[in-house]
Amino acid sequence: MFELIKRWLFRLLLLALMLPILLVSAGKYIDPPIWGWQLHREWFPPQGYPPRAAHQWVPMAAISPNVQLAVIAAEDQHFPDHYGVDINAILTILKQTGSDGPSRGGSTITQQTAKNLFLFPSRTFLRKGAELYFALWMELLWDKSRILEVYLNIVEFGPGLFGVEAASQTFFGIPASRLSAQQAAQLAAVLPNPYRMEPAPMTRYVQQRSRWIRQQMRQLGLQTVNKLKPVSAE
Repeated sequence: MFELIKRWLFRLLLLALMLPILLVSAGKYIDPPIWGWQLHREWFPPQGYPPRAAHQWVPMAAISPNVQLAVIAAEDQHFPDHYGVDINAILTILKQTGSDGPSRGGSTITQQTAKNLFLFPSRTFLRKGAELYFALWMELLWDKSRILEVYLNIVEFGPGLFGVEAASQTFFGIPASRLSAQQAAQLAAVLPNPYRMEPAPMTRYVQQRSRWIRQQMRQLGLQTVNKLKPVSAE
């Protein structure tokens, strides 16, 4: 009986390790029709969640470089250069963590994409460990442009408002391809808490936050976005 239990535990562990690799491999080529964060919102809708979510997938070519740069400036300025994990941020969080688990995120864009796509809201070390595992495989199997493309298409910009195209149409009445630097900064400004903030009309906080993001965008420059593009083979 003991040997049988060991064999089944080994198989379960192997499945737990292999399934994320298969899911990440599929996500390199297939645009997800639904994802973990959206499912959780539908099953356990928070206050303010609408009866019907809004979403429209668009390829990276149809997303303004301003938005790509604004999100990097606001969320993860080392995104083009790291391997999915910001070690310094993790060590800082661990030092500040209590018995109830991590008190804040500090995740890279890769980790946030992994969390939104494959996992559910939770502040446990188990969820954080799974997030790191997914993120490392995404960095290995995807390029940076694909990671950012998926992130911008599934992140929530408002209650039930998933993806930059739906957000752009809702708040500014234009496609994501036409977003200005200021509009992009306003969208990026609300990502920490889209249930309390809106890109437009701007509150004092969003105005100040978007001004800071614009400054960071100017310092980083559009060459930051160009670094994400995969080199085409000739």
